[in-house]
Amino acid sequence: MRIFLDTNVLVSALTARGLSADLVRAILADHDLLTGETNVAELRRVLRDRFHATVSQLDAVEAWLRQQTIVPKPRRASPLAIRDPDDQWVLAAAVAGQADLLVTGDKDLLVVATQAPVAIVTPRGCWERLRSHE
Repeated sequence: MRIFLDTNVLVSALTARGLSADLVRAILADHDLLTGETNVAELRRVLRDRFHATVSQLDAVEAWLRQQTIVPKPRRASPLAIRDPDDQWVLAAAVAGQADLLVTGDKDLLVVATQAPVAIVTPRGCWERLRSHE
C-alpha cells in the first residue's frame, strides 16, 4: 500500500513514542511511505522552530525521508475547498503520488475526507486498516 504521511504525523513519529512512531515502523516494513516536497520543508521548519533541532539533525531527518518517496510539489493545488489553503497542496501531492491513504491529524483535511479523491484517515484509522489487512 502507498501511504502518504502529513507533516503532523511525521513530527509525532520523530519526537515522541507512540502510535505515529509505531505506524511509521509498520509502513517502512511492509508498505511504501510517501510525503510531499512541501511537507519536507514544513517538517524542517517545525523541528527547527518548535523542537530546536540542529542543522545536522534536520539534514539527517531529511536524508532518511529522501530514501522514501517524496512527491514533488504538484503544478496545481487540489480544487477541493479546504479551510487551510496549504492543505490543498498536501492533498494534491497525495493524489499525484497515487497514494492509497493520506494519514493526518489535521482536522481541516479530515473534515473533507468523504469528498477527497484519496482516502484520508487519522493515524489510528491507518493503524486499524493495516492490522485488518494482515
